[in-house]
Amino acid sequence: MLDTKNSLIAEDVLVNYQECKQHYSIEKFKVTIEYFGIFSQDLVNSLVEGNELLMTSQGELKLLRKRIFSILIEGLQNIRKHAEKDDLERQVAFLIIGKNEISYKITFGNIILQSESEEIQSHIEHINSLSSEDLKEFYIKELSENVFTKKGGAGLGFIIMRMKSNSELKFSIKKVNDEYAFLSVEINLSRI
Repeated sequence: MLDTKNSLIAEDVLVNYQECKQHYSIEKFKVTIEYFGIFSQDLVNSLVEGNELLMTSQGELKLLRKRIFSILIEGLQNIRKHAEKDDLERQVAFLIIGKNEISYKITFGNIILQSESEEIQSHIEHINSLSSEDLKEFYIKELSENVFTKKGGAGLGFIIMRMKSNSELKFSIKKVNDEYAFLSVEINLSRI
């Protein structure tokens, strides 16, 4: 496991990761894939491919696999493009995927700038407030405007995750210090 002793920010991510895993256990979700540490593009590819192989071997429906694939791509690329680095210049984050008889749950957790927390909260709350039809219209509008964030993204990741899951994005933003906050996003998908 990643050494977090010399980084208060990485230690905070670890604590949130451990709390999240406890919730999976309490809620009777069997963890199928989990990762805490530094995210690289190779790791993102490996996690997505590994999950696809696991779901295929477990006989999950192709439509469900495709939906989870899309959510994983968006969530992991969001970490790669937008997560802040810890005090040792490492992009520390986590991913947990679990399932029970009726659903899958996917949780992403990473550090963001405290100064961006209100904007992120407002963006997710707006996405959650939209009906399926309004969400599609909002997606098309955002796609056609080609507005890129400071870090090069188009801001579509949360929209796509909400569309593919057919459910609201559960999220929490916790202040770490005056500069940073911890963001976790949970997505639930029905298996039936």
